[in-house]
This record gives sequence, C-alpha cells and structure tokens, in this order.
Amino acid sequence: MKKILGWLHLWLGIVSGIVVLIVALTGSLLVFEEELEHTFHSSFFYVEAPANTTRLPLDQLLANVQGQYPGYKSGTMEIEPEPDRSIVYLLQKGKGKDKANQLYVAINPYTGKIIEALPANKRFFTIVLQLHRYLCMGETGKIITGISCSIFVILIITGLVLWWPKRNARKQRLSVKWNASFKRLNWDLHAVFGFYIHLVLLAISLTGLVWSYKWVNGLLFYAFNGSSKPEKVTAPKSQAVKNTGIAYFEQIYNTTNERLPYRGPVTIRFEGDTVAIAASKYNMAASTSNTYDFLYFQAGTAKLVKERLHKNESAGMKARRMVYPIHTGSIYGWPTKIIALISSLVAASLPVTGLLIYLGRKKKKPVKKAKKAVIPGVGTTSAPLHTVSAKL
Repeated sequence: MKKILGWLHLWLGIVSGIVVLIVALTGSLLVFEEELEHTFHSSFFYVEAPANTTRLPLDQLLANVQGQYPGYKSGTMEIEPEPDRSIVYLLQKGKGKDKANQLYVAINPYTGKIIEALPANKRFFTIVLQLHRYLCMGETGKIITGISCSIFVILIITGLVLWWPKRNARKQRLSVKWNASFKRLNWDLHAVFGFYIHLVLLAISLTGLVWSYKWVNGLLFYAFNGSSKPEKVTAPKSQAVKNTGIAYFEQIYNTTNERLPYRGPVTIRFEGDTVAIAASKYNMAASTSNTYDFLYFQAGTAKLVKERLHKNESAGMKARRMVYPIHTGSIYGWPTKIIALISSLVAASLPVTGLLIYLGRKKKKPVKKAKKAVIPGVGTTSAPLHTVSAKL
C-alpha cells in the first residue's frame, strides 16, 4: 500500500507542483496584505489630523469624488475609526466585477482633497490575488487552481501516511539532521517540516475548496443548516427618495455607530436607486475576525429598512464567515497569521524539495551484485569436505 501511495504522491506532486508553488507564495503575501500595503503605501491610507478640526460630511466628500470621476456611479466608502485615516472609495463603472472598471480613490476627510486614484487592476495586491486565485487566467485559471488545491489535499494525506514512522524511527522523523548530507537534509526538510504544518495546510486547502467549487460551499451549509442552498448577504430592494436635502450618508454613518456602538471601521455600499444602501461594521472586539453586522437604509432619507446582525445569523452563515479567517490565518490575529505565513512558505518549499528527492533517486546508480567466489571443488564436484579443506 505504501508503494502505491508513494507512486501517487510522487506523480500528483509533479503534476501540481508549479501551481502549488505559485499559490503558496502569493498566499504568504496575502496573509499580511493590509499591514504590508499600509507600510509601503502609507500616503494612500494616512493623513495629518489637524487639532480641533472636524471631518467634512460624507455627502460632501462623495460629491467631490463623483465630480472628479463622473463615469463611476456605484461603489463603497470605508471610514476608519482613527482620526488620521483617509476615507477610501472603491468606485464601479458599469455592471459586473471587472477590475478594469474599478477605481480606488483616497480622499483627505478634512480638506476634501483627493490624495490618489488607483485603478483596481493595477493595485499590487489585486494582481497578487488574481494570481493566487486565477493564475491571471480567468475562469481557466480558477479550474486549474481548484484541481491543484484538491490534489494538494490528497498530497497532505498520502504524505502523512508515507511519513508515519515505526517505533524505532520516531526520533528521526520528528527532527531535522542539520549536519547530514544534502540528500538527507533535503529529505528532512520535506518530510519533517511537512509533518509539523500538515494540519494547518489541510485547513487552508479545504477552506480554499469553498471558493473553487459551489458543491463544497453547499456542503458546508448542509452540514450546519441541513440545507445545501447557500445564503447570500444582499441588500433589500428600496426605492431612493430624490431631492430631500438631507445629508443622508452622514446620517447613515452616525446611525450605524449609534446602533452598533463597538469600535470598528464602517463600510457603506451604494449600488443604485432601487437597492437599499448597506452599512456594515467590522467588530474589532469580537473573539474571531470577519465578524460583521449589517444595516440597510433608504437612499435620500437614511431611514432604516432592515438590520442583519451577526448574532442572529444561521449556523451555516457563521461557519461560512469563518472560512476566510481560517484560510488567511487571521482568525485569532497576529499569532495565527504568523503560523499561516510560516506554513505557506513551507508549502512553497515542498514542490522544490520533493522534486530534488525525485531527481536524487533517478541519479542513484544501481547497486552491482557482488560476484560469488568460486572455490575449486566446491559446487562443481562431489568431493568430500576434508579434501576441500586440504586444498584451501
């Protein structure tokens, strides 16, 4: 059985190796996407907060942005709780989710001046995410990454079986022999490191399948809700009221913070005159990440139409919301992010070390059988033993 699993592990690894390498390396970057982007592009996200100066109304800021980019009608605005943060808009031109039709705009909330506008398809982490999910090949790339992710799950399981030691070899399988030959060291890096992070990689791979296949997403809801029909967070229908003279975006923001008094950024999504404006707030005080509450308002009046609170969500939706933080390692903040980063880097090394193991075996010279010594009289005659001894 181990020979069969070894053959399967080898050839599945060769088939999926390059994709696993790309997905793992891009995944390691995405673990700290926010921190890296805020460090290397800080001017986009941070402003100088003047003393004793209040922020301009959100409606005025949105009017400034839309005046500069009239072709973009819908989008989102994200308002951080810290006073030294810019307000970031993601504007959408036309329908669909084509990144070429999206624009990130950062604006100074105190002066109303646009800091920078960046096409979504040219943003560094947008490209990294496209490479991670689609290999920058659209739906074809999604199929390839989905198959490779499925293969990687099999590789983790077969790798664990192949690693499993006998009693007298446990110590060898649990530690890296750093002073060994290159071939032995490479094997240890592949097998020992792979063992220590196999549970993390299994969790990352299985959650990745939720995005790859609708049936996996349905299976998740079936396990927790008893129905395979996935739930979606969508804004309810609501007809906008025109020319009310109300600064309703500012009012929506204030009402959201009043009804959801915990600390966290607020994202306001505006999609059109027939759909309610959605205000979501990220709960920074929650025990796990990706915990949001949603409020929906009528455009023009800021009248609350509907609320969707995390505590009232179904078990299936709560489980679905856990998929993203488990996959990215953000579930418990920095400690799990560091674990996810290390695991991603080790995962990226596995195709390399595995290939070196394979090449090392191919180059291995077959062991020549030792020639048997031919003793005169032995095996060729029926001479008695004392005669043979005398001849020796």
